[in-house]
Amino acid sequence: MNLVQHRKLAALALIGLSLTAAGCGNANNNAGGEAAAATATDTASSSSSSAAPASSESTASPSESAAASPAAGNGETLTVYLNDFDTIVKPMFEAQTGYKLNIVSGNGAEIMSRIEAEKGNPHWDVVWMDAMPSIESLGGQGQLLEGWEPAAAAGLTDFAKAFVPANKAYYPTGAHAAGVIVYNTKSFSAADAPKSWADLADAKYKGTVGMADPAVAAPAYPFVSWFFQDKGVEGGQSYFDGVLKNGAHVYPKNPNVAKALTGGEIKVAALQESNAYTLKNDGEPIEIVWPEEGAPASVRVAAIQKDSQHQDAAKAFVEFLLDPKTQQALIDQGDESYFEPSVAGVTAKADREPNAKLVVAGASWAAEHEAEIKQWFADRSVK
Repeated sequence: MNLVQHRKLAALALIGLSLTAAGCGNANNNAGGEAAAATATDTASSSSSSAAPASSESTASPSESAAASPAAGNGETLTVYLNDFDTIVKPMFEAQTGYKLNIVSGNGAEIMSRIEAEKGNPHWDVVWMDAMPSIESLGGQGQLLEGWEPAAAAGLTDFAKAFVPANKAYYPTGAHAAGVIVYNTKSFSAADAPKSWADLADAKYKGTVGMADPAVAAPAYPFVSWFFQDKGVEGGQSYFDGVLKNGAHVYPKNPNVAKALTGGEIKVAALQESNAYTLKNDGEPIEIVWPEEGAPASVRVAAIQKDSQHQDAAKAFVEFLLDPKTQQALIDQGDESYFEPSVAGVTAKADREPNAKLVVAGASWAAEHEAEIKQWFADRSVK
């Protein structure tokens, strides 16, 4: 599927999400997540199984407040839609719980389009992606289990607690910079390199900048949405108009941006932090800049489909994702391993910027404006 087809598919899905969410209202929005948070991924994983309906085997669901029992899986199959970490979580979860995982993996646009297409007959039990605004939209449609609190949520950091919605429809499992500034050291010295987001629209960098497409890459919409909320919609449009008119290249996903940077097609990038650190660790001639104003973050969250016939297993999976041992394994072994964990007792990568400042658009604001912003962006970046 080419880039234009990706965008069209994503736009159709988002229009459906936006219309349905508008009908549902915003009664369940998270007040704590509305303010941009500060302080302190995008490779599409290969499917570990084919896209298949959730198992028809059902189990009795516990009450909304009961914790899942992780010891009695008995081989029951849970279907999880995700966009990373499938090769790590599948063996760990199955070994620890006795449940089986059927994983459907893809990029953000693919997963959300699939969920939209299945709205009348969902095949998924859990969705786990670095696309908090999109998951918020699913909550607005009434597709998510509400009112359940995992026992492991007690270990959430103060930073992560701000992202738990009032209706407890999803839980954060980590946050990463959806974009840091990366530049080729053979093209620019440290003194000449861009240092702030405003610099990307500077004529000095005309035709040299690249970024991921917010209609395709899961973290790219959280990246652009922060600018639109921080500057106001018109201010966000003005900023990105300046960046695009300055000759910025837009690629489907962050790995494409990284390849363009190392291949010389671009010399500066707004790049997801895991991709950036991977390039640096591989010895590529690049340097990473964390802008003083902060790096817009993408928050990875997990949510349960409200009518899932496997709620014990689904709850066990969310508990598993909030376990410090699981998050440490994601950091130690994952391809998207540079992120801020959501629970205490986890150590981030040693070479990750210790004072990394993450800024986050409010989930309900970003969800409300998602279709509008993605369409605006697509209209200007697709030529």
